[in-house]
Amino acid sequence: MARYTDSVCKLCRRERQKLFLKGQKCFTDKCPIEQRNYPPGQHGVSRRAKISEYGVQLREKQKIKRMYGLLETQFRNYFEKAIKQKGKTGENLVKLLERRLDNVVYRIGFASSRKQARQLIKHRHFLVNNQLVDIPSYLLNPGDIIQVKEKSKKLDAIHNSLKRVKDNTYNWITVDKATLSGTFVQVPERADIPLNANEQLVVELYSK
Repeated sequence: MARYTDSVCKLCRRERQKLFLKGQKCFTDKCPIEQRNYPPGQHGVSRRAKISEYGVQLREKQKIKRMYGLLETQFRNYFEKAIKQKGKTGENLVKLLERRLDNVVYRIGFASSRKQARQLIKHRHFLVNNQLVDIPSYLLNPGDIIQVKEKSKKLDAIHNSLKRVKDNTYNWITVDKATLSGTFVQVPERADIPLNANEQLVVELYSK
């Protein structure tokens, strides 16, 4: 399957905000956007052209897509699912993305980024309801329990990531650091999701 292999820090600079794609580095002075908060490329500093309505919508779609680490086809498929659900399409889209296993592993604190979460899942380090799951896009349901596999409980990557987690960070997830497990309590409401993006612009873009 195709995947993005270039520097992820360029993606943050392109969107002119932190997308938190690099784990702990995003919280330090080494984050490139702290030093060069302008688009990459030789014309990045001088680019002042007024962006069109379509351009604004496109940038918002790219931002959300990159935050969750999805390719265009994957993202569009989630949008099609969101349309078929009751409620606001934009909010449905964000809720679907939040239900992904790689996102929840990241939110719980077992990984420092969604990219790292996908790696850990693919390497078969997690159980969902006592069943091994190695599919990052697996959609969780309320009540599902995510556990670190017994043989993986000594992984430094997981323990180092957990150090940054504060208790009760999200009201739709519970974390038990002692047993290295977490529960997806409920699908979060849009107001509770820390996503600095306007998903309604994505709806407008795909509705053209």
